[in-house]
Amino acid sequence: MASVTMQVNGKSVSKDVEGRTLLVDFLRNDLRLTGTHVGCDTSQCGACVVHVNGQSVKACAMFAIEADGAEVATIEGQANADGSLNVIQQAFQDHHGLQCGFCTPGMVMTAAALLKENPKPSEAEVRSYLEGNICRCTGYHNIVKAIMAASGQDVAAIAAE
Repeated sequence: MASVTMQVNGKSVSKDVEGRTLLVDFLRNDLRLTGTHVGCDTSQCGACVVHVNGQSVKACAMFAIEADGAEVATIEGQANADGSLNVIQQAFQDHHGLQCGFCTPGMVMTAAALLKENPKPSEAEVRSYLEGNICRCTGYHNIVKAIMAASGQDVAAIAAE
């Protein structure tokens, strides 16, 4: 067992974990932050994307002990201080960027990382940035529209796939 301490969504947490505990399991099982989803266990689907020290990572590919001392942000920490949806979450709702919702937390976290890096991405840049995230429902068109809208850009010109 090893002790880990980290800031998760702005709150300090300390727990003892086994060395093989994945960050996604630590978040879901130990901290009960179940918005981070386990989709593939192979780091391919992106449903488990969180931010560690401001960087987008797949929590199924990182051990909890690797995040010792880090700042971790999950989907649960993305809402505005008053509990309302942030601009990205609202855009996903307004532009139907979700269906079953399983991939949505990872998509939102990936979109947040993209918009932090590139506040006004092109449609091609959004599509490229999303390559590590899989959605089996929407075909990505509305997800792209939502991210473009969240960046403050006109989504009317986005071509259908």
